[in-house]
Amino acid sequence: MTNSSASLRQVLARPGILTVPGVFDGISARVADEAGFPVLYMTGYGVVASALGVPDAGMATYSEMLDRVRVIASAISVPFIADGDTGYGGLLNVDRTVRGYAAAGAAAIQIEDQEFPKKCGHTEFRRVIPAEDAVAKIRVAVEARPSTEFLIVARTDARYAHGIDEALRRAERFLEAGADILFVESPESLEEMRRVAETFRGATLLANMVEGGRTPYLSGAELEAMGFKLALFPGTGFLAAAGALRATYAHLKQAGIGTGGPTPLLPFAEMNRLMGFGRVHEFEAKWMESAPA
Repeated sequence: MTNSSASLRQVLARPGILTVPGVFDGISARVADEAGFPVLYMTGYGVVASALGVPDAGMATYSEMLDRVRVIASAISVPFIADGDTGYGGLLNVDRTVRGYAAAGAAAIQIEDQEFPKKCGHTEFRRVIPAEDAVAKIRVAVEARPSTEFLIVARTDARYAHGIDEALRRAERFLEAGADILFVESPESLEEMRRVAETFRGATLLANMVEGGRTPYLSGAELEAMGFKLALFPGTGFLAAAGALRATYAHLKQAGIGTGGPTPLLPFAEMNRLMGFGRVHEFEAKWMESAPA
């Protein structure tokens, strides 16, 4: 479990918009935590890309994602929302996924209504399951959580295949089923974003800001003015990491040396501090002295 001083529900009760970065491994989680964000988001795209090197197209398993939940929970001190995709199967799978994510240290799980295998919410050829089945998944998730402190983020991808009206209808039913946070994925205009905010005025709304995605790209302040509570930037971190690696490796190949390239390198001593070598040294100083020769 994380050693958070505040629950996610408590953080959401604070005034103002929450800017939420996507994290995908131990390094990104530690850096985002140190930066002072009060809430983080375990991005499925980023986890699948970094752990498996494949597209976010439903190829990761429950156990693979659960392993990454545990890694992130052990690395940070603030609550985080974890992408649970479709729940990795039917209703029994949703029940198991919610319980597993909660036990592993997540503060909330995101469940979506795509068919399995799912795809990234800003790509083509997405299809959703029938509304009744989607609502049942949210009800099961609400029932399976260990307490009301563990939050359920209900996402609908219906906008892509069925239009914004169907997406709003589904989100309304998710709210009635007990979802804590509503996530209408990929509205495709400012007007559609305003409709989401106006329809669910008073509910806790998440807006997904993907660089180069299908939704207008707005700042947290702009989203707050509309009525959103969480401004999610799931891809910013892994896009930056991939860009930095590409430039750094190109420089290394050309110059034959790692320093002097276009991307600044974190000093090795600072990397050691970030990863917690101070605790390792304290442990060794305490226990190695008393250990037998």
